[in-house]
Amino acid sequence: MSLSQFCVDEQPHTMDGLRLLAQDGTTGVEAFISRKVMDIWAEQIEHAGGRQSLFRSQYNALGKRNLAALARIVSAKYQRGAAANRQHPFVEVLFSDIAESGETLDLSQLVRAPLPPSFHRLP
Repeated sequence: MSLSQFCVDEQPHTMDGLRLLAQDGTTGVEAFISRKVMDIWAEQIEHAGGRQSLFRSQYNALGKRNLAALARIVSAKYQRGAAANRQHPFVEVLFSDIAESGETLDLSQLVRAPLPPSFHRLP
């Protein structure tokens, strides 16, 4: 049950988050990390002061930059089998899975464009 050929799915899709594809032998495996989970993970490291959600191009870039860490997280959850992944072979990565893994996210290439004033919350 070891996964291989991990990649970030950059094709158009309707899922609001990072979609990863992998192989378990001849079986395709899809993994998903919601934008909210990616935001929380990045925010823990970044401490930028204000919350700004990641955009698709940003979380896809983070996914490619951190593919080895994401592969370890997805593989660990996948190996727990259908009991841990009700939609097996689909794997949804939760923040608890990330926290349990101890993996860190490399944000060195993350570039956040400043938001226009209309996007800032009023106190």
